[in-house]
Amino acid sequence: MTVAEWREKSDRICTNILASSLFQEAKTVLAYFSFRQEPDLSPLFTNSQQTYPTKTWGFPRCVDQSLHWFSWKPNDAVEIGAYGIREPSKDALIISPSEVSLILVPSVACDYQGYRLGYGGGYYDRLLSSPEWVKKPTIGIVFEFAYLPELPVQAWDKRLQGVCTEMLLRM
Repeated sequence: MTVAEWREKSDRICTNILASSLFQEAKTVLAYFSFRQEPDLSPLFTNSQQTYPTKTWGFPRCVDQSLHWFSWKPNDAVEIGAYGIREPSKDALIISPSEVSLILVPSVACDYQGYRLGYGGGYYDRLLSSPEWVKKPTIGIVFEFAYLPELPVQAWDKRLQGVCTEMLLRM
């Protein structure tokens, strides 16, 4: 995909998320910094600040074998983590599970049943298996070409509640 196509499709995904009542009503949203041409959600972080100034954004840091979530605003510093992925500064405020209203989950592919394929580290499956996270609303973020009828599913894979592509948000 060209950079222009990637940007256009990413922008349409952001438009679909912004139109969602789940997003509009969420107070604290967990997201991700795009990596390896994943859909780029950065327009959400900047554009929603004007429309939703009280929304809190959380981004992950990989610590050992788990994800820890930290508050981040558009002008805050980022660091490059162990996997080459941007992460909030170690000084950022920690977000507790009780604060979270919505999780936007990066995906290499998603299927019609809501299962996702990631990069294979199992970080999100472990997170979403934890009692304090299991009932949080989740939306997989993926391009339409990677929204597939079926993916191989393992016992530890966690089903997402929705999938958003540049074409549609499916809940």
